[in-house]
Amino acid sequence: MKRRDFLGSSTLAGAGLLILPGGLRAAPANNRLNIALIGVWGRGLALYDSLSKENVVALCDVNESRFADALKRFPNAKTHTDWRKCLEQKDVEAVVICTADHHHAFIANWALNRGLHVYCEKPLAITVGEARTVRETWLTKKGKLATQVGMQRHAEPNFNRVKELIRDGAIGELQSAAAWGNRQIRRPGYLPAEGSPPPGFNWDLWLGPAPLRPYNPAYFKGGPGMNCLEWNMFWDWGAGQIGDMGSHTMDLLWNAVDATLPVSAEAKGEAFNPDVTPVECESHFDHPANDWRGPLRVSWYQGGLMPRSPSPAVDLTKIGHGAWFKGSKGFLVADFTTRMILPYGGDADLSYYKPRAKEQQLPPLGHFQQQWIEACKDPSKKTACDFEYSANMIEQMLLGLVAYRIGKKLEYDPVAGRVTNAPEAEPLIHRTYRDGWTLNG
Repeated sequence: MKRRDFLGSSTLAGAGLLILPGGLRAAPANNRLNIALIGVWGRGLALYDSLSKENVVALCDVNESRFADALKRFPNAKTHTDWRKCLEQKDVEAVVICTADHHHAFIANWALNRGLHVYCEKPLAITVGEARTVRETWLTKKGKLATQVGMQRHAEPNFNRVKELIRDGAIGELQSAAAWGNRQIRRPGYLPAEGSPPPGFNWDLWLGPAPLRPYNPAYFKGGPGMNCLEWNMFWDWGAGQIGDMGSHTMDLLWNAVDATLPVSAEAKGEAFNPDVTPVECESHFDHPANDWRGPLRVSWYQGGLMPRSPSPAVDLTKIGHGAWFKGSKGFLVADFTTRMILPYGGDADLSYYKPRAKEQQLPPLGHFQQQWIEACKDPSKKTACDFEYSANMIEQMLLGLVAYRIGKKLEYDPVAGRVTNAPEAEPLIHRTYRDGWTLNG
């Protein structure tokens, strides 16, 4: 080690932190993780308890009025209004991202570039290009850094049971799968200028990489944990239902079918609004075969549009967010916590299927946020929704929005991340950001 490197390492070690070769930051001697919480309100509030046993050394929010309450819980933290400066705080080892959706991929990618572990609320990205960039960066750090996207419903035991049933042949050979969500949040378009941001609220930093828009307080009229629903329908700041409950519900399907990236996408829905993402929309994706199943069609329905029920006896509209899987010998219908099998044909007695013994079942995931914290401290441990799994899933969903906007079936090269039959899709896959903001900083 060169002398200047040794001095830098020993100085930080005195603060309980060691910089390893390659810029990676090791856990402090007391084995408590030094965390920066970026976005202290909204979803940030929901994570206070999970973070309270670690060292929250930095708090970041564009609204300075939120710091007073956050500092009551984490009194030793330094405060920042700009996440780019927060990431430069020397004692930070890990980042928890609870900002508006259009900042997620930026903060995640910058943090990875600085050797930081990352927990990011869903969605990981709001464009195909963002998802691909973050995944590619993380794959260069895999095995060294821990990542997790906040799809905490993944910890429900039903996720494992559904996966086991599909993989063990309870419905025969898997042929297709669909997921849906019935949430309907309608917006007519961007709001006109009204009033001024409250004292301490930096509207320019909130916009960040998004185009300049006038401030309107109606974008933030929701309460804690609800405020995201006021602005995430707008193209500049979110992906609508796909980024909201779509991330949770498609996860139920994605976890069971071992999909990676599709080779085609098509979508239809309500009339296109250049300001607002659609409420009613359905999208369909073709996935190649893998080592245990054949080619697979995956579908997503939202805003009241629904797949056809597998049986007159099952009213899918009673399941607000759910998934079904069609196999050669039956259907499996599930929501986050329950499931049912509907056999059909000559094997309707399920005599062909042998359930797993309890000791052979997939083990419980445990506490979702704690899984990430433990993986930060021990690189040999895995997380359920890392930035490869989660980026693949959201890339598919966001490609569906591109197909909806283009209005035709897209042929997709998943290796290159390129639509091969519609050059007009490129500006939707890789959007242009406001001057001064770069995704790969």
